[in-house]
Amino acid sequence: MKIGFLPLYIKLYDDVVPDRRPRMEAFYEKIASLLEARGLTVIRSSFCRLEEEFRAAVHSFEREGADAIVTLHIAYSPSLESIGALTDTDLPIIVLDTTETLEFTNEQSEGEIMYNHGIHGVMDMCSMLTRCGKPYAVAAGHWEESDVIDRACGYVRAAAAARALRCARVGLIGGSFAGMGDFRVPFSEMKERFGIRIVESDRSVLRGYMDSLTEAEIAAEIADNEASYDFSGPIDPAEYREAVRSCLATRKFVADNALTAFTANFLKTGPSGSGITSTPFLEACKAMQNGVGYAGEGDTLTAAFVGALLQGYPETNFVEIFCPDWKNDLLFLSHMGELNYRIAAVKPCIRRAGTKYGPDDVNPYVGYTRMKGGRGVYVNVSRAKDDFRLFLASCEMQDCDHDSFPGSMRGWMKPTGRTTAQFLESISRSGATHHSAFVYGATVEELAFFGRIHGMDIVIA
Repeated sequence: MKIGFLPLYIKLYDDVVPDRRPRMEAFYEKIASLLEARGLTVIRSSFCRLEEEFRAAVHSFEREGADAIVTLHIAYSPSLESIGALTDTDLPIIVLDTTETLEFTNEQSEGEIMYNHGIHGVMDMCSMLTRCGKPYAVAAGHWEESDVIDRACGYVRAAAAARALRCARVGLIGGSFAGMGDFRVPFSEMKERFGIRIVESDRSVLRGYMDSLTEAEIAAEIADNEASYDFSGPIDPAEYREAVRSCLATRKFVADNALTAFTANFLKTGPSGSGITSTPFLEACKAMQNGVGYAGEGDTLTAAFVGALLQGYPETNFVEIFCPDWKNDLLFLSHMGELNYRIAAVKPCIRRAGTKYGPDDVNPYVGYTRMKGGRGVYVNVSRAKDDFRLFLASCEMQDCDHDSFPGSMRGWMKPTGRTTAQFLESISRSGATHHSAFVYGATVEELAFFGRIHGMDIVIA
């Protein structure tokens, strides 16, 4: 992830107290280094004071492919010098509201005022950003004695995910599940609203991918699986081989079309349906592990958002609420055979799914595992009456040392600060679909910023 790091300053100080710049420049460089230490690529700028300097800096950030602009008020900076450049760009704004000195009591040296008064410049700028309707996020706190740098980086992750959504290309294998209406949105509307493009698979093309696979490719995938999975369950070699071939064909479809996500309708699996012979559950898991989004049953909308969120949050998982635990205020999350292996708590166990879904398909194989424990956000995107809606809820996946669901993808989620009944009431009042995502390591504030960047209606449970 890459940011443009924008230092805001005022020309007046260069005119009257030019000797103050070296210490301030050193502070800017210190913060830039801290951002880099957290994995960001930082595009630096000289101090910006006048409108033309701000515009030049922002243009350089755009040219170099920044995901967002992080601002740092080195001192008070009049907002009318910067606001044009900040509102004319499509880059999201993240305001890092910090100063060099930790304490400012009655005992502080008066000379420290010059080095620590940028916060009223933050207020001036944010007031103007709000007036202009420009989405922004604010992280405030002392750079060394708080988590403000980490929170700013969290907003950068959200901005990177938001940017990725505009470039989403979702593959649709086998069309959408007949009768499921909640995630159905016209493809033209998704393209117009978010930039999401849908690539529908062609049966003959997928058959061609299947037929073109070499023995070496198949053998290499089987060997890789043997190193990655538990094979303690019974395996039918011929069926398993078809599962591997179908996964490899799906992978080629994704690669050849530069897809950021895909979705498969298991009811259309088979040579007479989508073209592949086995529902590609294993490939769905590996795809999410490698940053390609997924959703089940032909849900292109959720798949697009999962793919985008993965770009900022690699531990994003496609999920579906299956069963409530009313007693312990938990929710059992599962789906047929898809789970991002980055969040697997135990080594996936290859098993025959045991059910044929299409008229001429082969029994699929799944690498079943359990979701690990950890805090995150439950995310749902839906189409409300007037626009798209983003439902967000802080939740925690539960750790457990065993379970009795070896033939299921599984996880137990606890909503933060509310009962299962309250959570279910709130999610259905919001009109959420039955397909969602769980994003480990994210905060509701970060993903609300993601939604604001796209102008979505946001509901926080």
